Amino acid sequence: MSDSRLLSLGCLGLGLLFVASLFVGAGDLSFASVWSGGVDGEALRLLLVSRLPRTAAATLAGGSLAVAGLLMQMLSSNRFVEPSTIGTTEAAGLGMVVVTLLAPGAPVLAKALVAAMFAIAGTAVFLALIRRLRLKSGLLVPLVGLILAGIIQSAAHFLAYRTDLLQSLAAWSSGDFSMVLKGRYELLWIGAALGAVALFAADRFTLAGLGRDVSVNLGLAYERVVAIGLVIVSLIAAVTVATIGSIPFVGLVVPNLVTMTMGDNGRRIVPFVALWGATLVLGCDVLGRILRYPYEIPVGVIMGVAGSVLFLILLAGRRTAHG
Repeated sequence: MSDSRLLSLGCLGLGLLFVASLFVGAGDLSFASVWSGGVDGEALRLLLVSRLPRTAAATLAGGSLAVAGLLMQMLSSNRFVEPSTIGTTEAAGLGMVVVTLLAPGAPVLAKALVAAMFAIAGTAVFLALIRRLRLKSGLLVPLVGLILAGIIQSAAHFLAYRTDLLQSLAAWSSGDFSMVLKGRYELLWIGAALGAVALFAADRFTLAGLGRDVSVNLGLAYERVVAIGLVIVSLIAAVTVATIGSIPFVGLVVPNLVTMTMGDNGRRIVPFVALWGATLVLGCDVLGRILRYPYEIPVGVIMGVAGSVLFLILLAGRRTAHG
């Protein structure tokens, strides 16, 4: 099947989920009520103020996190890493705690920028650590990332505990779209813009994934490309944490599924990674609203369960393919 046809089918599936997401939830909303204006336009206001922003937020967050995971896997030359397993997301959460403590009245954009700086620092530490590894096995690299993430998360919890910010840290650590309203999700468009940058520079990131020596011999400015990738990954993680919290496994599972079926050509697969990342997160959000209707299960919980199952299937599939 051609790429254009696969892309069309993916867009169709995402479109159907997008429409379904607009009309699923505790509030009574239907196409007929929106069309007729509802009671004093209440249905239309619910659609524009809550459902449409929430659906857009899930789509943007899923697509950008999947692209961030793909970039991280390219830069580290390892299939088992993503922002939430190498300390990037945890560093962004630590940044949110610090800026909330020092400047509680700062706007969300300022907090996201501080979180991004912490995320860049955390990602840079991870890359520096894996460069010092003599044996970069498929499991040792993510193990180093998990240890680093645990250290950063412990520091964030300690600081939050001492300053009565544990509840806020818990909100940043668990993805939840239930509080998304118009005017409170627009930062996620930054992630979409960064995804477009990743598509534009996809060939360079693909070369960087071959390693420093090979990419430099091919004429690539390796350090500059790695720095750009680091900034993209960190900014995406920061704006996501600042807006809706952390969503695990998106950047791990989706890139692996796409590369297993379509290969490693970055320019070719970036649109598919973004598309299926958005579809997966939006589908999990819709499922979370249905399972215990009219109550909701946070998307971070649904994605944690679904992502862990998919990841185990991927591990089993790769072991079978190599064994």
